[in-house]
Amino acid sequence: GYFLWEQLSSPSKEKGEEDSEEEPKLKYERLANGVTEILQKDAASCMTVHDKFLALGTHFGKVFLLDIQGNVTQKFDISPVKINQISLDESGEHVGICSEDGKVQVFGLYTREGFHENFDCPIKVVALHPRFSSSNCKQFVTGGNKLLLYERNWLNRWKTSTLHEGEGTITNVQWRANLIAWANNVGVKIYDISTKQRITNVLRDNVSLRPDMYPCSLCWKDNTTLIVGWGSSIKICAVKERDHAEMRDLPSRYVEIVSAFETEFFISGLAPLADQLVTLYFVKETSDHMEEEFRARPRLDIIQPLAEGCEEISSDALTVRNFQENECRDYRLEHSEGESLFYIISPKDIVVAKERDQDDHIDWLLDKKKYEEALMAAEISFKNIKRHEVQKIGMAYINHLVEKGDYDSAARKCQKVLGKNMELWENEVYRFKTIGQLKAISQYLPRGDLRLRPAIYEMILHEFLKTDYEGFAMLIREWPGELYNNMTVIQAVTDHLKKDPANGTLLTTLAELYTYDQRYDRALEIYLRLRHKDVYQLIHKHNLFSAIEDKIVLLMDFDKEKAVDMLLDNEDKISMDRVVEELRDRPELLHIYLHKLFKRDHHKGQKHHERQIGLYAEYDRPNLLPFLRDSIHCPLEKALEICQERYFVEETVFLLSRMGNCRRALQMIMEELEDVDKAIEFAKEQDDAELWEDLISYSIDKPPFITGLLNNIGTHVDPILLIHRIKEGMEIPNLRDSLVKILQDYNLQILLREGCKKILVADSLSLLQKNHRTQMRGVRVDACGLLVDQETCMFYFFVVDMAQNFSVVVFHCRHMFHKECLPSPGTIPGVQFCNICSAKRRGPGSGILEMKK
Repeated sequence: GYFLWEQLSSPSKEKGEEDSEEEPKLKYERLANGVTEILQKDAASCMTVHDKFLALGTHFGKVFLLDIQGNVTQKFDISPVKINQISLDESGEHVGICSEDGKVQVFGLYTREGFHENFDCPIKVVALHPRFSSSNCKQFVTGGNKLLLYERNWLNRWKTSTLHEGEGTITNVQWRANLIAWANNVGVKIYDISTKQRITNVLRDNVSLRPDMYPCSLCWKDNTTLIVGWGSSIKICAVKERDHAEMRDLPSRYVEIVSAFETEFFISGLAPLADQLVTLYFVKETSDHMEEEFRARPRLDIIQPLAEGCEEISSDALTVRNFQENECRDYRLEHSEGESLFYIISPKDIVVAKERDQDDHIDWLLDKKKYEEALMAAEISFKNIKRHEVQKIGMAYINHLVEKGDYDSAARKCQKVLGKNMELWENEVYRFKTIGQLKAISQYLPRGDLRLRPAIYEMILHEFLKTDYEGFAMLIREWPGELYNNMTVIQAVTDHLKKDPANGTLLTTLAELYTYDQRYDRALEIYLRLRHKDVYQLIHKHNLFSAIEDKIVLLMDFDKEKAVDMLLDNEDKISMDRVVEELRDRPELLHIYLHKLFKRDHHKGQKHHERQIGLYAEYDRPNLLPFLRDSIHCPLEKALEICQERYFVEETVFLLSRMGNCRRALQMIMEELEDVDKAIEFAKEQDDAELWEDLISYSIDKPPFITGLLNNIGTHVDPILLIHRIKEGMEIPNLRDSLVKILQDYNLQILLREGCKKILVADSLSLLQKNHRTQMRGVRVDACGLLVDQETCMFYFFVVDMAQNFSVVVFHCRHMFHKECLPSPGTIPGVQFCNICSAKRRGPGSGILEMKK
């Protein structure tokens, strides 16, 4: 059922600091159904929780078994007075009940076995052994003025023993495994049932509080950790094993208080939550206008225990029914360990607190308008959420962004949220159209295998075409042509161009549309008109060379270098003659084409070389001389005529020298250029004595020329010839320096010759020594090397009888002869040659080894 609660701010916040939007840790709901009807007529006095059901005791002595939703499944009339405590074993098969009139009942919910006892004093507590269903664990304890242990023996009879008495009423008891913890007016004790030893006594801190009005709260966190809450004090006690060396007469276990701290309010109940604590507080406050205290709403806090204190994690004020009339003893806190459920019991109300799940987390984020975080949380935990859908949260986020006016973010989220749902996509597109924001969503529309109807894309394109040509062009480039009807868009662009025929953006876009439509000739016309950089790529990609034969001038006007490179690279598609024909009226472009052709191949365009002479002379004189040097096909007379007409001296000199008229060429250098260095260089190249004579004769009456000659002709002409012809008394600039240079050059020549001579002598000696060693080296011979004249030589080469004398001549070519069989020496006295090698002209072998015996 609906339950009202309020999240309180943390007391650790500084004063004046705004309350941060912290998410609650727990959520609450009222236990309704059958419980509502029960509490209208009666009042809850106690309750215990099992994972499968609940057991509720009332002030009118009734016990109800409830399911988790609060529906009554069983009812027991136990007593006409208040039920003080109910205990269940772990299996949930047996229940123990005690009441204010001294009745104690222990019975099975599914069996007939039971125990009934009436005491002459109120019985405040009862606790079954956790494994009471086992035959060897039939034990329970009750507490009034004393704590009694009941055990069933092997004769099926109940045996009673007193565990403790004499310290007032037993107000609480909790049994976990083999440990029983109970509280009386003095403090808390723990008894070990396995060793039958009492192992601790934790004294009550605030003795001024009445134990019946502020009872002790006990809760086992695990089998060895007990949490004690009394008044405003909390202690966490750990049961530990004692070292055998220390035991002697002491119990085998002892208790260590690992944490103890005071709280702001009075404790009505405790429960563990992982390593934290859930605490139910009874609150008394003082009004600003009243001096007496009044009862405020109870608080349920989550705290983090520390060694010497605690840290508050969350705090909630609970509006339970009739909280104004309740005391601290009227509240209880029970918990279900399996599902982390916490039950706040008061006389007229039972509230269930649960840990918040992902659905609750998303609810809170949506309530705080944190849509992006909610969407992220839903995407991460989409397998665990039950009440929410990722897409619905995403749609809520998109709606929120649209309401804020953040249309670009809203459109961007559509891509992620709408996914493959084409119907939702179309709805969003029409919504963006309604608010005039089609541009915002255009960048995020589906473009892959899943796509919208072509009309949607065309609608957006028409919107851009009306207001934003650049945006329209960008969409055409980015969107695949399959998304829309190409002809429809082409017609729309054409209509707009009628109003603005020179618009470059629209023309470029139209060319792209024509290209996609494979109407390349139309696209090419537009690109050439616009001088668009992609024109060459278009030609290459779609092999449009036949379409550009009559557009070569346009292409070269746009980019000469690219155009010429393309034409030369594709000569098989556009012939050289066709290009020359197209460029005949544009000689400056023709020159560029023929020049690059010549650079690639000196012979391919030979029939145009004569024309090229005039083109170079007109448009590119620096490359004229290299062309004349490299070309073997240009007519020299024509070239000479052109160069003489234009007074190109260097080119004329070259042509004259190439035509054999070196004297005229030299004369032009001397007379026209007046450059003695160039004249000397020219004479050196020709290496003609008559030219040197002409050069000296021309220079003999020109002192600057004489200086140049003195400085440079020493390597080709004897300077003495020049010096003898200089007239006496003629002033020659830098004559002294020139003479010094001549002497230095002469000395250098002498040194070089001497150095060369030394090198030659050393090399000759080295080779002679090597040759001598080679000729003095022995040569291996055998009978196979014998060469004899069968007509004149009747001797064996190697005689059998070694006592006989013999003489053999062995040449270095390894040919061997009897000395007597060799012919007489030839032209050089004393030098013998191998007849065989001499006849074959393989060079004489003059080295001889004689073998004698």
